[in-house]
Amino acid sequence: MPKATLIREHPVARLTAVLVLLAGCLTGCDASAAQGISAPPPKPLAPCAWWYGIGKPPTADEIELAARRYDVVVLNADQTAAMRRLHQLNPRLKVLVYKDLSSTRNYPGAVDGGRDAAFLPSGIGYVAAQQQHPGWFAVDVKGRRIEWQGYPRHWQMTVWDPAYQQAWTDAVVAEVNREGWDGILADNDFNSLSHYSPAVLAGTANVAETDRKLRDGLDAFLSLAGDAFEQAGKLLVPNVSETHLVPGRWTAHSRFGGAMEENFGFREDGGTGGLLTFRSNEFQELRAQAALGESLLLLVTRTHNAREERAGYASAALLAGPRTCWTRATTDDYKNPEWSALQDSGLGEAVDAAG
Repeated sequence: MPKATLIREHPVARLTAVLVLLAGCLTGCDASAAQGISAPPPKPLAPCAWWYGIGKPPTADEIELAARRYDVVVLNADQTAAMRRLHQLNPRLKVLVYKDLSSTRNYPGAVDGGRDAAFLPSGIGYVAAQQQHPGWFAVDVKGRRIEWQGYPRHWQMTVWDPAYQQAWTDAVVAEVNREGWDGILADNDFNSLSHYSPAVLAGTANVAETDRKLRDGLDAFLSLAGDAFEQAGKLLVPNVSETHLVPGRWTAHSRFGGAMEENFGFREDGGTGGLLTFRSNEFQELRAQAALGESLLLLVTRTHNAREERAGYASAALLAGPRTCWTRATTDDYKNPEWSALQDSGLGEAVDAAG
């Protein structure tokens, strides 16, 4: 398994800071699921910072700051110059390219002048699929292609088709090797199509069967692609969703370099309830991964106030490990390089494992 080399120096542990953060996080939260974890702790460092920089092209000043501030950066595929500059400024920084597993796209920038762009947000271009493999477009029970609601010109693909999986993998591995990325952030490793469309896939009887077909397909897809990236010495980090609903899915999908949790520290009941992070199996699987210290945990907490920000950072601190990275998100489109004052708190090394 490829291992990200994230080397940082941290100050001495500050127990007071830990207690203040955890008190702010755990008031009203149910942490009982976090107890009784027997995995051996890694070197328990404070969460590192990362930048999900897919909202807009980074400026020169943002690149300079990112090289000093972050341990992991994710950029769009057309930002190869920024990637190379980041590597030049900080050779230890891991720079991943954004690639979507589940869609192809034909909005301006993905398709221009009737041709697929040179650098795609997906693995397979819309025009290439339309001309050569129209069967790779998923269709509903009425034979209609499925456009994602809320995301115009994003088209669901047949992620369960071995031919699509292989073509996607071959194209993305070749691009990552050619351009010099450290790996990929593979978006939309999702649990349910319902977040994007109410469609029922052709050949399935209902939404439950549709979702099962997609999940099974993505399981196989991740295995195929992960093996290929591992052989190439590159990281595959999927944005895997709703793993609290499917025990073992986070563990299986994070084994090729890590995984991303885009709704870390998410509260139930419209933001008034306990943290979903501590429900069901998810925290145990995240903690076990952090304990191994071999793969990335890329955590995002959507924050609208200081309480949510504190809860997110403190929850990430409970997953203390050498490759646990956290960021807040104050916008839905990730247009801002994010930073929290909590990341300047000098939290340092934990005094003990979470329990």
